[in-house]
Amino acid sequence: MPSPTPRAFPATRLRRNRASDFSRRLVRENQLAPDNLIYPVFVLEGEGQRESVPSMPGVERLSVDLLVEQAAELVELGIPAIALFPVVAAEKKNLSGSGAWDSDGLAQRAVRALKQAFPELGVITDVALDPFTTHGQDGIIDNDGYVMNDVTVEALVNQALSHADAGADVVAPSDMMDGRVAAIREALEAAGHVNTRILAYSAKYASSYYGPFRDAVGSAGNLGKGNKSTYQMDPANADEAIHEVAMDLAEGADMVMIKPGMPYLDIVHRVKSELQVPTFVYQVSGEYAMHMAAAENGWLDGDAVMMESLMAMRRAGADGILTYFAVRAARLMREQRR
Repeated sequence: MPSPTPRAFPATRLRRNRASDFSRRLVRENQLAPDNLIYPVFVLEGEGQRESVPSMPGVERLSVDLLVEQAAELVELGIPAIALFPVVAAEKKNLSGSGAWDSDGLAQRAVRALKQAFPELGVITDVALDPFTTHGQDGIIDNDGYVMNDVTVEALVNQALSHADAGADVVAPSDMMDGRVAAIREALEAAGHVNTRILAYSAKYASSYYGPFRDAVGSAGNLGKGNKSTYQMDPANADEAIHEVAMDLAEGADMVMIKPGMPYLDIVHRVKSELQVPTFVYQVSGEYAMHMAAAENGWLDGDAVMMESLMAMRRAGADGILTYFAVRAARLMREQRR
């Protein structure tokens, strides 16, 4: 990076451009808009069903009919995409997670309903087995509880194809198995889904920030005291993330994800600056829960820290942000434009 032009006080007063709102806006280096937001949602079986998630104040699990109603506001606010996470009943879980590719499964039905009602809304589906397995792992395990890579990839291909067949615009493998992007891309091409995009969770860390999400989808009890450290990344590693992203791109990923968000903005910045590809970040459930807890206790200004956190992700290089704040942030931006 070239060195900045030499500047000295008082010829240069960097506060000059900060003196008025108009000049602060004119020289602002990064912008945040609804176009940058993706809304993650939890979908339930049944009709007219709505359940609060206690560890995520303001977040609800919704049945498909209510989800479609909520999607109308997303379209009106200009939020370009929704990310689906099914809440799977215990009786539909098994060791292999085979419910993941049921053509009449909850995720598949939700995709069809959303695309029928709002064809212009991008629908992103989660490709991973953890909501469907009795053990809560993202893949198929051996007798020792180790997640087997290659047999899991076969299952993920089936899941991704079922989502694409239902009309998903983007399939998002979040499992962190080696080689799954190439296998999914090959299968999509062979099935004629040439424009189905792959959003690869390329740098997904074995983080402690995921707890409320697992409560929301009902996998926390299945996982118990287990962990995912044999396939998700070590939080101490940064260079490895660049290798993971580069491999997924080489295998056919159209966009890449870093997860979690704020604790890993160094990774977001490196991926965007070094690889210069569409880079997304997930402001995960634990980040959301911390912000909400502080705001509800009056320790922080909820709207202000929400917007600051999202702008920080944009500043780091994120093109898209999966955030449970998407609707609230988009509403606030609309109010500020008036």
